[in-house]
Amino acid sequence: MSVSNFVDYVRIFCRSGNGGPGSAHLRREKYLPKGGPDGGDGGKGGDIVMVGNAQLWTLLHLRYTRHLRADNGASGSGQRSTGASGKDILIEVPLGTIAKDLETDAELGEITEDGQKLILLKGGRGGLGNDHFKTSTNQAPKYAQPGEEGIEASIVFELKILADVGLVGFPNAGKSTLLSVVSAAKPEIADYPFTTLRPNLGIVSYRDNYSFVMADIPGIIEGAHEGKGLGLRFLRHIERNSILLFLVPADSDEINKEYHILLNELKQYNPELLDKERILAISKSDMLDEELTKEIEKNLPKVPYIFISSLANIGLVELKDMIWRALNEKPF
Repeated sequence: MSVSNFVDYVRIFCRSGNGGPGSAHLRREKYLPKGGPDGGDGGKGGDIVMVGNAQLWTLLHLRYTRHLRADNGASGSGQRSTGASGKDILIEVPLGTIAKDLETDAELGEITEDGQKLILLKGGRGGLGNDHFKTSTNQAPKYAQPGEEGIEASIVFELKILADVGLVGFPNAGKSTLLSVVSAAKPEIADYPFTTLRPNLGIVSYRDNYSFVMADIPGIIEGAHEGKGLGLRFLRHIERNSILLFLVPADSDEINKEYHILLNELKQYNPELLDKERILAISKSDMLDEELTKEIEKNLPKVPYIFISSLANIGLVELKDMIWRALNEKPF
C-alpha cells in the first residue's frame, strides 16, 4: 500500500431513489369497454448501500466522488404490472469503515466483514396503483398514489484500521523502523519528527506460517487528544487494534513518564483503550550495556516489557513471541 495513496476520510452527498408512481389505468378492451381499474404499483427507489471489500485498504477510490444518486423506481402500468425497482448504488469500502451523517454526526453503521452490506439510505416506496382504491361505491377510481421521495444526506466515511497490533509512541520513537524490519512494509523513515503522516500496515510472519497485522500509527504528542500535532485524525485507528505496543526509545530522559503521557493521551481520547492488552518495547537498546539496562528496569511501568533494537536485530524474535501469546490470550 503506497503511503501517498492512503485515504481514510471522504465525504459524499448521497440521495436514494424516489419510488415510482402508481398507475391509474382503467382496463379497456374491445369487448370490455368499461373494465375496472388495473393500475399497477410503482417500483421501489434504489438504496444507497455500503459494502465491505476485504481487498481494499484505503478509501482512495472514493476520494473524488462528490455525489451519488440511486435510480428512481419506474411507474406502474396496466394489467396490474408493478414498475421496475430503481438500481441500488453500492459503495465498496475497506473493513473497519464507519459511515456517519455529516449534519447530525449520528453513526449510520460500520463494516467489519467481507461482503457485509449496510443500507445507509433507503429508497422511497412505490405508490399504489388505482386497483387498491376501488370500493363498492367507487368501482373505477381514476387516481393512484405517488411514490415516496428518496432520502438525501451528506455522508462521511471514516476508515479505522483493523490490525492486531498498533504501534504507539512519540514521533521518532522507531515505530516505522520496527515495522520495516519485521514485515515487508516500506514506510518512509528519517531522523525527524512526523516522518509518518499516514498509518502503515505490515504483515508480520511468525512461526509455522502464522502471521499477524501490525499498524504504524503517526506519532502522538502530548495534547494530541485536543488536536495538537497530528491531532485526533489518527487516534481513531488505535481503537481497532487488539494489542497496543508502546515504543519508547532507550535514550529517553524518563521512560516511565513518557509511557504515562502516551497512556494519558489515549485515556483522554477514549477511556476504553486502557482495557486493551499493552506491551512496552524499549527501542534503540543496542546503545545500552548490562548496567544501564538494569538501572532502567528499576523504574519501568508494571506492564510486560522488552528491550529491542530494530537495527541490531535485538529482541525481535522475543517480541513476536510476546505479541503472539497476547493475541492468543496466553499469560506472559
